[in-house]
Order: sequence, then C-alpha cells, then structure tokens
Amino acid sequence: MNTHRSVAQPSLRHDSLVRLAVGRCSLGLALVAWTERGVCAVLLGDDRAELTRDLEARLPEASLVAVEASADDPLSRVIALIECPGVAQPIAIDAAGTAFQRSVWAALREIPAGSTASYTDIARRLGRPSAVRAVAGACAANPLAVLVPCHRAVRSDGTLAGYRWGVERKRALLSREAS
Repeated sequence: MNTHRSVAQPSLRHDSLVRLAVGRCSLGLALVAWTERGVCAVLLGDDRAELTRDLEARLPEASLVAVEASADDPLSRVIALIECPGVAQPIAIDAAGTAFQRSVWAALREIPAGSTASYTDIARRLGRPSAVRAVAGACAANPLAVLVPCHRAVRSDGTLAGYRWGVERKRALLSREAS
C-alpha cells in the first residue's frame, strides 16, 4: 500500500498564485511549489537558480512567490517523504498534464513503495499495451518528483532507465524505499 497517498486535483491554471520554497535533503536540493489546491511541482537538483528557472519555464504565466520554509509546509512534508518514505503524511497535488499523463501518474502512485513496475506493465494496466513510449514520455513529463513516483518505473528487464533528476537519485530513492 502506498503510504503517501496523494490526491490528484484538476490541472493547474497557469495564472495561479504559486508559492515555492527550496530546501536541502539527502538528494541535494528540493524545490516544492504549491497552489491553494496542492503541490504543483517537486523538482530535484543541485542548483537553486536552475531549479527556479525550470519552474518558471513550466509555469510561465503563474505568479511565483518564494516563501521561507516552515515546519508544516509542503516542502517539509516532501523532504520527510524523501528521507523516510514509510512515514510520510498525505500531500494534495495540483498537477497540470494531459488526461493520459494524469492516468499514468495515477498508475505510478499505485505502485507500492519498495516495488517497481516496467513501462510495459504500466501501459498494460492502463489498457493501452502499445503505449509504452507514451508511458515513458509521461514519466519524463512528471512535474512531481517523489509524489508521483516515476522512479518506480523501470525497463522490462528490471534495470533502471533514465530519470529526469538523475539515475543515481532514482537508485537512492528505490534503495531507501526497499529498506
């Protein structure tokens, strides 16, 4: 069972007010952005300015407001999920994506922590067995690292495939979840 059940909301309006905070975690830096409906982006990296540019490119019409992190804001909850995947609190999400992307992201959230599924398995679960590349594309477009656990998607032979935030981060997340 997925202990950090996220609740998918309708897609983000691009003119929304979006708060963001950046914090350090064991994987480097985490940028978390949220609207009043939920988290709309979780980006991982090593450079604060690069993460901010990535968010600006994803949400060009949004009003972005940087805020100081607090003990119970979405950044703190995301970092807790990264560090201790089994004890995280539910986090509402507000992800923008196509209907197909959102269906892939929902399927990814059904993969239990510590488990993986192949892109082929996910395509079959969606009733679209020939959509393996589209599933991989939806994983690559995922704006919610960790909350939508695209790190749990692997090749058919079980090996790790690319991960937007680096294969080493993917390996670390899977290892942590398996512990």
